[in-house]
Amino acid sequence: MKLATLQQGGRDGTLVVVSRDLGRCRAVPAIARTLLAAMDDWATVEPQLRQVYEALNSGAIEGEPFDQAACHSPLPRTWQWADGSAYLNHVELVRRARNAEVPETFYTDPLMYQGGSDGFIAPRAPIVAKEAWGIDMEAEVTVVTGDVPLGATPEEAAKAIRLVMLVNDVSLRHLIPAELAKGFGFFQSKPASAFSPVAVTPDELGDAWKGGRLHLTLQSTWNGRKVGMCDAGEEMTFHFGQLIAHIAKTRNVRAGSIVGSGTVSNKGVETGSGKNKRMEWPKGYSCIAEKRCIETIQDGAPKTEFMQFGDTIRIEMKGKDGQSIFGAIDQNIAPPGGSKDDLPEVQPLDSSED
Repeated sequence: MKLATLQQGGRDGTLVVVSRDLGRCRAVPAIARTLLAAMDDWATVEPQLRQVYEALNSGAIEGEPFDQAACHSPLPRTWQWADGSAYLNHVELVRRARNAEVPETFYTDPLMYQGGSDGFIAPRAPIVAKEAWGIDMEAEVTVVTGDVPLGATPEEAAKAIRLVMLVNDVSLRHLIPAELAKGFGFFQSKPASAFSPVAVTPDELGDAWKGGRLHLTLQSTWNGRKVGMCDAGEEMTFHFGQLIAHIAKTRNVRAGSIVGSGTVSNKGVETGSGKNKRMEWPKGYSCIAEKRCIETIQDGAPKTEFMQFGDTIRIEMKGKDGQSIFGAIDQNIAPPGGSKDDLPEVQPLDSSED
């Protein structure tokens, strides 16, 4: 089943059921006006929403044309947004570029941060920030949970996954070092995230959803150039059940909570021999900080700059049939208030490991 939220009807938008081909949609106010309301009563409303979904796909009901540009994030706001760092290759690259070791606990205990969930932005809304802040995109996979009790096991937590989405978890890289140096963070360095236009139930993903991981390619296109074709499943060290259970170790996780995978990242391969031996990353990257780490490892220093005003970023995932599953996050970079006045220079340093 596929669900979306239109930018109408208040802060939480209007829930619509979307056809499998993303061509049509239908509002369902008699079932649930918003997705947040649906999450609170999922056991009751899910079968009713599924009936509408099946009727929409079969042509039994017509619906309206579905416009991704009219969508908000499926949950425009929610109770909790917690993002992990489930791809240890990303952490290893960051540490290697700084000639630092990865702590052993990183391989057994997930790293997570709690982001702001009081207001997300639409998947086609601009990213508004100062260039001097070091604007970076981060392409990730996320899930929306049902209620998960305190102390739930990873297996129990995995059963509470209700929906799957994509996210652009924007980072302001030049603000991160000062925040982390204070012992807290991230906060200012993590502006509002944008999620894919469409959220889907795990069963809609078929055999691509396996073991709490999504085994498909996450595509990142920066200024019209494909920079990332990363496998989201195979190298995910911690599956979503483990990430959710990490949160539930000390608290209940309430229905509608969003949990992210962290930057999708794949290992490099060694090419050449002798003096020509070199590491290459043929699947590209899902964030610019990782590209800069790769350049540092390869050539001794980064050369790729962070995003500039007018840049575009598109994040999408397609099924084995080549069709878009979640629709596309498609954003541009814009200055605050329409002004290009920059803040005073800050010391650049890639230190995010999410």
